[in-house]
Amino acid sequence: MAEDIQPMLNDLHERLVQARSCLRLDEKREELINLEKTFTKPGFWDDQQMAQKLSKQAADLRSDIACYDNALLLYDDAIAANELALLENDDSFAEEAARNASKLAIVLDEIELSSWFDGDYDKGDAIVSVNPGQGGLEAQDWADMLFKMYLRYAQRKGWNVEVLDAPAGEVIGIDHATFIVSGYNAYGMLRSEQGTHRLVRISPTDEKKRRQTTFAGVEVMPVLPDDIEVDINPADLRIDVYRSSGPGGQSVNTTDSAVRITHVPTNTVVTCQNEKSQLQNKESAMKILRARLYELEQAKRDAEIAELRGTKTEASWGQQIRNYVLYPYQLVKDARSGVETGNATSVLDDGDLDAFVVGYHRWRVG
Repeated sequence: MAEDIQPMLNDLHERLVQARSCLRLDEKREELINLEKTFTKPGFWDDQQMAQKLSKQAADLRSDIACYDNALLLYDDAIAANELALLENDDSFAEEAARNASKLAIVLDEIELSSWFDGDYDKGDAIVSVNPGQGGLEAQDWADMLFKMYLRYAQRKGWNVEVLDAPAGEVIGIDHATFIVSGYNAYGMLRSEQGTHRLVRISPTDEKKRRQTTFAGVEVMPVLPDDIEVDINPADLRIDVYRSSGPGGQSVNTTDSAVRITHVPTNTVVTCQNEKSQLQNKESAMKILRARLYELEQAKRDAEIAELRGTKTEASWGQQIRNYVLYPYQLVKDARSGVETGNATSVLDDGDLDAFVVGYHRWRVG
């Protein structure tokens, strides 16, 4: 006899009603209509910066509306399939109903998560930096593992990644990595990764195959919109150019295209070497510098800077936000939310981070 999943569907319907309220769907539909009217006005595209800003705003609204409409369609399909399963006692309809209900639950999770991102930059792009902590050469290898994990996670989410700087380490791994992740809610989602990450494994460089504990730090900052003013005096900058040490496009490694910018008053240093030209590297480095100086300025006048980047701590013992154990057993566990999995391979090799990202934000708002 086909199983009746109506109680489950009733729970999903309640979540659907809550999702409509969380998304402020009626307001967003009206806002989108007004924006689209603005697009048709003469001279709208004369101000490219404002036009791009409003176009992105409209795209975000369409995304939220489409997400809810998709959830509504899944609910209707699940209801219809469940009714047919009971009416005809057909297991295939029951399976279809359960499948649609499962998909609906995932979509509602995403809607709930998105509703938590109400910060100024949460829906925008993110600048992510990964740096080795305690552990010597092992830490450089660990930083490289995290770097690759985030690249795979971004790929799973359909986000674009622009690697700005990722020079190789002395023997293994990387010296550090800085990259921009572009996508809907990228900064809001990746805020969960800010902090120290601890790895426990058998050292690949130790001839005696001893267990090693290693640390790496992850920093996440928002990509600031162009209309956010950051006062940078050119006289305060020291700009050095040098030959790139990593892989890149044409002319990279053959010309002094890499750029290092030091903001002397704050001793803030940013580098970029993965672009093809010195000018492109300088522009990318300035983008990172703007974000870092903005945070420093905000910290002086706003105690709530932690909402943007979390508390920055040394990448060492006792400060970790997440533990990755590869020996004597496999376990990845978040020290804040308590979310854990025994499948460390799926996390590190496949970028399967959603459970940890969602778990962190659920813990944060709770």
